[in-house]
Amino acid sequence: MSLDMVMSAAIVPASEILSKIVEDIFETVHAAREVLIERESFAELSSYLERIVPVLRELIKKNIQGSESLNNVTQILSREIKVAKALILDCSKRNKVYLLVNCRKIVKSLQDTTREITRALSIIPLASLDLSSSIIEDVNTLCDDMLNVEFKAAVAEERALERIESGIQERKGDRSYANDLLVLIAKAVGTPTNRSALKKEFDEFKKEIEDARVRKDQAEAIQMDQIIALLGRADAVSSIEEKEKKYYIKKNSLGNQPLEPLQSFYCPITRDVMIDPVETSSGQTFERSAIQKWLADGNTTCPLTKIPLNSEILRPNITLRKSIEEWKDRNTMITIGSMKAKLCSSDEQEVLCCLGQLQDLCVERDLHREWVALENYIPVLVSFLSGSNSEMRSRALVILRLLAMDNDDNKERIAEVENAIESIVKSLARRIGEGKLAVALLLELSKNNMVRDRIGKVQGCILLLVTILNSENTQAARDAKELLEILSFDDQNVVQMAKVNYFKPLLQRISSGSDISKTIVATALADMELTDHSKAALFDDGVLKPLLQLVSHGDAEVKQVAVKALQNLSSLPQNGLQMIREAALPPLLDLLYLHQASSPILREQVAATIMNLAISATLPEAVETPLAFLESDEDIFRLFSLVSLTGPGVQQSILRAFHAICQPSSAIDMRAKLRQCGAVPILVPLCEQNPTIRASAVKLFFCLTMDGNDDTLADQVNQRCLETLLMILKTSDDEEEKTAAMGIISNLPNDHTQITQWLLDAGALGIIVRFLIDGMHHGGSMNHLVENASGALCRFTLSTNTEWQKRAAEAGIIPVLVQLLASGTALAKKHAAISLAQFSDSSFKLSRPAEKRRGFLCCSTPPEPGCPVHLGVCSMEESFCLVEANAVEPLVRVLGDADFGASGAALMALSTLIDGERLQDGSKVLSEAGAIAAIIRLLSNPSIDLQEKALHVLERVFRLPEYKQKYGASAQMPLVDITQRGTGTMKPLAARILAHLNVLYEQSSFF
Repeated sequence: MSLDMVMSAAIVPASEILSKIVEDIFETVHAAREVLIERESFAELSSYLERIVPVLRELIKKNIQGSESLNNVTQILSREIKVAKALILDCSKRNKVYLLVNCRKIVKSLQDTTREITRALSIIPLASLDLSSSIIEDVNTLCDDMLNVEFKAAVAEERALERIESGIQERKGDRSYANDLLVLIAKAVGTPTNRSALKKEFDEFKKEIEDARVRKDQAEAIQMDQIIALLGRADAVSSIEEKEKKYYIKKNSLGNQPLEPLQSFYCPITRDVMIDPVETSSGQTFERSAIQKWLADGNTTCPLTKIPLNSEILRPNITLRKSIEEWKDRNTMITIGSMKAKLCSSDEQEVLCCLGQLQDLCVERDLHREWVALENYIPVLVSFLSGSNSEMRSRALVILRLLAMDNDDNKERIAEVENAIESIVKSLARRIGEGKLAVALLLELSKNNMVRDRIGKVQGCILLLVTILNSENTQAARDAKELLEILSFDDQNVVQMAKVNYFKPLLQRISSGSDISKTIVATALADMELTDHSKAALFDDGVLKPLLQLVSHGDAEVKQVAVKALQNLSSLPQNGLQMIREAALPPLLDLLYLHQASSPILREQVAATIMNLAISATLPEAVETPLAFLESDEDIFRLFSLVSLTGPGVQQSILRAFHAICQPSSAIDMRAKLRQCGAVPILVPLCEQNPTIRASAVKLFFCLTMDGNDDTLADQVNQRCLETLLMILKTSDDEEEKTAAMGIISNLPNDHTQITQWLLDAGALGIIVRFLIDGMHHGGSMNHLVENASGALCRFTLSTNTEWQKRAAEAGIIPVLVQLLASGTALAKKHAAISLAQFSDSSFKLSRPAEKRRGFLCCSTPPEPGCPVHLGVCSMEESFCLVEANAVEPLVRVLGDADFGASGAALMALSTLIDGERLQDGSKVLSEAGAIAAIIRLLSNPSIDLQEKALHVLERVFRLPEYKQKYGASAQMPLVDITQRGTGTMKPLAARILAHLNVLYEQSSFF
């Protein structure tokens, strides 16, 4: 039965209809987590839906009857939530590229749904339903928020869509455009950019066309056909074999002789074959540029018919243009196929002419380059490199570079030809012009990782490149420098570079060269993408001191490149340590504080370098031998104050620097100083900034809460901040950011009731439970997140507020806590045991008295079984009973945990079973679970705190004769030892227990 039919039935209460809507909301929110695109938009919609739930639950509690206005509300809510759920499910299974193409439709649908839900909420008869003022205020606030929200496609998605639309409109048919566009789309939708992943995504997108045709959505099918044609030129969408097959099928259908152009192909004005034919108002067709010039020169009639022309009417002749393009392609394909034989001619002039023609074709279009490669010209061209004719070698190098440009397939084809790389390297040693072309080709080939590895291994390659680097040929030197930087990714190449003194001359120029020379060398060091091996080698060669001199005394340009070089080199932590020891920090801080004198780029580079130094300062060797790093309170406060005064680049680096410094547990003083300088109020709004800044701010915020659990911290956290943290937990893809956000919630003071209420109102319980469940399924990868989530849960289980405990129990948390005792980390076990202890504290007053049997015993119903501890009717959900939750034995197992915190919390939980009047019955349950023997073993535990807690429990248990007799003997020796070696508070407690066991008299001197 549909919901509309249910609503029309008078016998169905309104509360039942509203309950069904709540159920649909939860299903929709759960489904939203699986969407593949527009995740932030769906997460925002989910947050609004979750905020509706408390309102609907309040209406359910009122048990109201359906009025006409309320019926309208439920109808709209039911319909729109179904629409949202259907959209979410569709987005969860569709191809990502298809979703990108339709992202604007998706966000519009979300916008429409939000508006309709807002309309539904606005017509709830709030005044007549006797709702609380807080609920009415929540509804009004929610309506305002939803009315003002504007869903938009993500920036990356919009950029990709614009490129798609531009490519279709401008008829982009070249391969490089398709390659770039496909990568742009992949990044926008979160797909890997490797070839196999791109092809898989493209193939799945093509299948969506068939679905569109089945739905008879012709407009969508046409649009997708255009997109597929645009992307179809990309390398990734088809294999070499597929391209060869397609090429030869087309080529074999053409014949062997080029065709003359048809008369209609010629422009009547220029007498040349047209490129962009357009039809005028006279019905005649001309080359666009020619007829536009004709009109611009003041002519008003058709050149052929003399009929007056409307200058605004120039219609593209698409059919004719396509015919001309097909004719050109046909003749070019035939020409390329027939030229190979000419390259084998003994007439050198004919070969050079043929190479020149081939070069022109390759320059003209990348499609021609593809045909040249498919005709297997590459081995022929490589063979010219070992010939004696330098002009042939040079032309072959140029063509090979054209074929390699932006084409990994061709790069690998070239490298696979026998001795190809060796032949190109030999050209480095020949004439300057040829060497320049060889460097350019090797640089292009090196952009492929497989080919790059081969280049560095060719004997003499590094030496020849260094020689060219020091030559007077500027372009060749730049190419050689860039190629050497790429080759430096391989440590073996770095060794070769060191052998030919590649690094030494650079450092000498920094120390003694001219200002221009210093700038050039510093720029080289700044731009080089060095391996760790080469960064360390540079420091060993003494690069630091000259660079610091440039930072302190150079002009603005020199400072900038010097700092960038330091940033590059300091990314190796050992180098960062050396920089700290040699006092690199003070000049960097001075640069950062000079607001007017420093450019934004320079300040970002300085901040990034300081961040690298901060990370280095946390290395074990730095901790063992303390360094002078940000020791001054003034430096700490001044550096952190820049977070409020600078742009995102500097903010990010400073936040990450302080996070690195504050993260170690030993950094108590640094965390305290940051709290004293008002860091938390600065970080709270940053948690709402763009995701990059936000993540760093949240992580540092978490560090500052590690040992700042006081009212001051609580006063600096408002409701909006908590809602932001929960939004991060729901939407972030950064595991560390989510862990930090949960850690902040966990570290906030538990006794701050307003914070707990805000969290409850914002749906925090459901989020925490979800993370606990997900974390236990994923194991070690989410351990820290589970630890923080279990810690955050403790505030909702305080025995001082049974209403919160009930809401936590209703969320299904108790079985999760019991499971954590078995599978969690030591800290998670501790938190779980604390929550269970707090639950158990309330069990006695919540246990329901068992009903007595009345009437004749044979006729009355048997009484409900009573709890063995609380002697009433208990349940896990209503009285939070540890026995009913099957938590006793798992808690006993945790008593033996190596972590004192976990075992102490478990002991605290178990001790709640023997409080007050429950001593006799609780002790029996503990004994049957093996708890008493385990507690006795704690008397010998190294932890004084655990010993004392165990003493308090045993002092009560041993008041009972049966347990004195059963366990007394095993407890005597540990107890005697405590009376002799224990602390001042423990000795009399142990003596009292020994008195219970009749080992000591009550008048003993131990008391």
